[in-house]
Amino acid sequence: MHRPTLEDIQDAQRLIEGAVMRTPYLPAPRLSDLTGARVSVKYENLQVTNAFKERGALVKLLSLSAEERRRGVIAMSAGNHAQAVAYHATRLGIPSTIVMPKTTPHVKVTATRGFGARVVLKGETVADAQEEAERIAAETGVVWVHPYDDFDVVRGQGTIALEMLADDPDIDILVVPVGGGGLVSGMAIAAKALKPSIEIVGVETQLYPAMWCALKGLPIKVGGTTLAEGIAVRNVGALTLDICRDLLDEVVLVDEVHIERAVNAYLTLQKTMAEGAAGAGLAALMTTPERFQGRNVGLVLCGGNIDPRILASIMVRELAREERIVGIRLIIPDRPGVLGEIATIIGDMGGNILAVEHHRTILKVPAKGATLDVAFETRDGGHANEIIAALESRAFVVERREAPDEF
Repeated sequence: MHRPTLEDIQDAQRLIEGAVMRTPYLPAPRLSDLTGARVSVKYENLQVTNAFKERGALVKLLSLSAEERRRGVIAMSAGNHAQAVAYHATRLGIPSTIVMPKTTPHVKVTATRGFGARVVLKGETVADAQEEAERIAAETGVVWVHPYDDFDVVRGQGTIALEMLADDPDIDILVVPVGGGGLVSGMAIAAKALKPSIEIVGVETQLYPAMWCALKGLPIKVGGTTLAEGIAVRNVGALTLDICRDLLDEVVLVDEVHIERAVNAYLTLQKTMAEGAAGAGLAALMTTPERFQGRNVGLVLCGGNIDPRILASIMVRELAREERIVGIRLIIPDRPGVLGEIATIIGDMGGNILAVEHHRTILKVPAKGATLDVAFETRDGGHANEIIAALESRAFVVERREAPDEF
């Protein structure tokens, strides 16, 4: 199977120059403190469509003949590839149709339409969308633009590694999110050709370990709801698997909690937006910090298209994990002044009440009693314990509970 070479990727870099942003690659001291590695970040979320997919999509579109451009293109995607194809096809005057699963977040569907594509919603998964896209392509003769298993797409994505190594030739390890394998394949070809000693570590979510299974010769078993929907694929590409088998040093799997924490770290420490797939690389460093300790690690923040509601929930959930938001339930006498007394204790101790729910009809509470659920902000877990101890010293029965994720 014909795979791109370093020269092909360098040619792709010339093709996209001026049409795709050469994104910054910057040291991230606070992420270094968090993980113990020397971390720098490639900010692909700064592209017009807020994701790296523009590179491969544009290279593919520029490879089309005049007749193919006239017929138009079709792609299937849950979001970022869709927007990339739509944006650059419209810019080049090429009609585009994008097939997306019905479950695609509304923000991505709206953005894709906004870039000028005709959007078709079909099926529950990317695989369902691909079947519909292939059917439309066969019936109409439009050109199929695959999101990852394509020579031109792979060489376009490889331009990221060219830029990173030009900015810092001393990178020890590239840590790259893996879905179908287009990004990691292109980057691995370029990076290994320029610096054979560099390590390439791919990262998948534990729920969708398609490349991990394929490389180990195991049946691919995937499924479930993941924050990293951008890398939640059921099958890897034939071209990308061939490349990854030769050039990847390792594929690691990360769980949903670490992906959430990585997304939150990008927002709170780096002040930048990362979607779930983009958080996978940092999640790998947080999961096995000893693997990367003291090494010069390059992370690809591959996209920033995340639902704002999901992002808000992640932030609150992380505050709860750090016990900076705490939920408690108190059993209280149902008499005037009790709520005020509790609020005063929490306030005097430096806590900030966020939410209160009062219940009188719970059967396990005496008829003249009630329960009170309170969520409040604290400095940290020790501060939370001090507030709870103060409440208990006033004879209130306090039960720790999960803090609500919305207020």
